[in-house]
Amino acid sequence: MQIAPMSSVLFHDPLCREPYDSNTLLTRASGGTEATVTRIADALGARVSQHNRTQDSGNYRRPVRIEGIEHVVAVRDSRALPMLKELYPRAQFYLWVHDQMNPGSKRARRLASTAAILRELAVRIVCVSNWQRGRVEATLAGIGLADRVTARTIYNPVADDIWPDGTEVDRDRLVFFSSPNKGLDYALDVFASLRRRIPSLRLLVGNPAYKRGREHGRGGVEYVGPQPQSRMHAIVRGALCTFAPNFVLPETFGLVYAESKALGTPVLAHDCGAAAEVIGDARQVVPTRRVYRAYESIVRHLPSPLRSGPARLVDQLGMFDAYHERISAWRDGARPQVGPDPRFMLTGVAAQWRALLGGAPDSARTL
Repeated sequence: MQIAPMSSVLFHDPLCREPYDSNTLLTRASGGTEATVTRIADALGARVSQHNRTQDSGNYRRPVRIEGIEHVVAVRDSRALPMLKELYPRAQFYLWVHDQMNPGSKRARRLASTAAILRELAVRIVCVSNWQRGRVEATLAGIGLADRVTARTIYNPVADDIWPDGTEVDRDRLVFFSSPNKGLDYALDVFASLRRRIPSLRLLVGNPAYKRGREHGRGGVEYVGPQPQSRMHAIVRGALCTFAPNFVLPETFGLVYAESKALGTPVLAHDCGAAAEVIGDARQVVPTRRVYRAYESIVRHLPSPLRSGPARLVDQLGMFDAYHERISAWRDGARPQVGPDPRFMLTGVAAQWRALLGGAPDSARTL
C-alpha cells in the first residue's frame, strides 16, 4: 500500500553546523542527529528547514514560511519555538531532544528559559531513549511543566537494509566511530593496555566530522577520519567489535551501537547512559567502576601523550583487566552473535512518528 507523504510536517534544525539533505548520508560523514532527522523526514515525506540553509533542495528548505504546515518539530533546541510559532501560529509543536538534559544542567536551564512558550503551546517532547526520557521528565517536573508538557520515547532508526552480509571477521580489528569527546582518550589508554598483551590488535578511529580530535601516533592505531556511512559500515562489518568504553559523555541513544549490531558486529561499551538499553546484552556491557571515573578525573586534562605513564601504572594494578578478558574471549570464539534489532528498524520507527503526527493509530508507542 502506498503511504501518502506527510508534506504538512516540518522538522526544523536550528543547530546544525552546515545544511544537509538526503544525499549527505551517501557522500560524507554525518552526525547521528543529522542522519536520524534525514531518515525520518525522508521516510515520512516531510519537509526539513535548517537555520543556515540558503537554497531550497527538494524537501530541504530555507527557514521561511512554507504553506500547508500543520505539525512542526523543533530539533534539539526549544529556543527556536518563538520563531517557529511566528511562522506557523496554528501548528501543533513538538521538541525532539537528542542530548542529555539533567535537572539543573545548562540544557535544563535553556529549557526553563522557554517555559512560557512550552506551556502555551503544550509542546510534546520526543526523547530518543527511556534513559534520556527519565531525565527530561525530571527536568520538566523541576521547572513546573509536568502538568502541561508531555514526553515520550521514539528510538532513533537504523536503515532497514543494514544486515550482516557474511563479511569475514578480522579478530584483530577494533573500531571506534564516535565523536572524540565521547571517551576517545580513555579508549586509547585501554587499547594500549590490550595491545601490550595482544600485539596484533589494531584500532581504527573515525569521527562524524563535527568534532576534530587530536591524532597522536600510538602503536596499532589508525585514524581513518570522517567517512560516509557506506564506508564506515564496511569497516565495522569486518571488525571484532565496536570498541566504545565511553563513560565520559553518556550516549542518549548511541546510533553507533544500534548500527553496529545491525551490521553483525558486537559492541564493547560501558553501562552508561542508554548503552545497556540499546545494546540489550550484558555480555557487551562493562560495569562502570568508580576507579575508572577516578582515573579519568585525574588525567582528563593531560595531553594525550602524557596519559601513557598513568595508564601504564593503573594497567599494572589490573584496572584494565575486564576489557582484556572480554576481548580475549571474543577472539577465542565467544564473540556474541548480533543482528538487526526490531526496535530500531526504520519502518517501525517511522510508523511511530506517523502515529504521533496524526497519520495512523498510535499502536506502536514506545512506553
